Amino acid sequence: MSVVSTGEKSLEARTLRKVAVRALPFLMALYFVNYLDRTNLGIAKADISEHLQLTASMFGLASGIFFIGYVLVEVPSNLALERFGARRWLARIAVSWGIVAVAIGFAPNAPTLLALRFLLGVAEAGLFPGVIFYLTRWFPAAYRARIVAMFMMASPIAAAVGTPLAAWMIQIGEGMLGLAGWQFMMIGVGLPAIILGVICWFYLTDRPAEAHWLQPDERQWLIDVLADEERDVAGSFDFPLRRALTSPRIWLLALVYFGVAYGLYALAFFLPSIISDFKKTFDVHLSIVQVGLITAVPYTLAAIAMYLWSRHADRQNEHVWHVAIPMGLGGLAIPVALYLHSPLLVMIPVCVAAMGVFSAIPSFWALPAQFLTGAAAAGGIGLINSIGNLGGFAAPYATGALNQFTGSDKAGMWAVGIFMLISAVVVVALRATPERDAQD
Repeated sequence: MSVVSTGEKSLEARTLRKVAVRALPFLMALYFVNYLDRTNLGIAKADISEHLQLTASMFGLASGIFFIGYVLVEVPSNLALERFGARRWLARIAVSWGIVAVAIGFAPNAPTLLALRFLLGVAEAGLFPGVIFYLTRWFPAAYRARIVAMFMMASPIAAAVGTPLAAWMIQIGEGMLGLAGWQFMMIGVGLPAIILGVICWFYLTDRPAEAHWLQPDERQWLIDVLADEERDVAGSFDFPLRRALTSPRIWLLALVYFGVAYGLYALAFFLPSIISDFKKTFDVHLSIVQVGLITAVPYTLAAIAMYLWSRHADRQNEHVWHVAIPMGLGGLAIPVALYLHSPLLVMIPVCVAAMGVFSAIPSFWALPAQFLTGAAAAGGIGLINSIGNLGGFAAPYATGALNQFTGSDKAGMWAVGIFMLISAVVVVALRATPERDAQD
């Protein structure tokens, strides 16, 4: 069945519009809060480092240890989502991460902070790939890159809106209820996750067959289209779960995502401190709220670029180069920023890097669904995300350690650029990987 057949256009548009309106705003809200909870250490770096006596490398470890817990639980968490359903499992994830996020606000010392950041990763594991897998159950392949882009716009929007919001909460929260500003902020961004988790239990629908908010003809059209696509994929690629987890393509995709995550989280955790250092580098004095507002600029541009680039990818029905080109440009831009001599000039390549890494993500996540279905899709996507997210651990820890060892930001940022360029090269190499490398 063709998704674009003329006779079905009205039914197709009506059905997918209803699904998008029903699912995307809630999932975006969930991911908005999720992104803030995992990255809010970046805006609080100065205050939390002083309060808990963290060195640069210790701060990097606290930022990155989240991803160790995340990686350890990611694949089983995503398989549990397939078993128990998105509604139950995503609700469990949100409530548990919200509880841990609030607890971080009461961390009395560095060891407790490290332990809670690790537990936050365990609690959050499965959310992102779970949502990606969930979206493949509701949207035909021709729409997935733009739908993933719309969902993932919550991430740069969270950075653009949430960063100055978090900075404002730190500023107004100082001394409130006897808390330090960073503690007030941590608690304030953790509580919404618990609320959203409770809502999730009652709101999400696991699969189209249960979507009683669709008309019968809409529901049947969606079931038929997705079933036809799944049969086509299963007929072309016999990917049982075990084979999916040992496929060279899966591991190459994981390597690509390592570089994506490395660039994404290096910017998330260290961009606010780079802007704060304008005082030292360029004698430009900025308040914490001003730092948050300037940090928002690259992410605002990234949200726009992500959406436009993903639409172009869907129209061209091409995703490999739509990953390689922005990652390559972003990887080249990062080192350039190190050798410029004004705040405005520095921000230009920083904006290019942010636009590059975010624009690559929707097309990247359109790739696994081209040859994985069912439990193999859940496990394969979970493996890609978990191994790739080791870049989320490596980026803040290695960047902090390199900066502390060299006494300069340059070594850490060079590493970011190199890993982004490696991702661009590896994703192109995927085109040369045999399509049936995991076929029985």
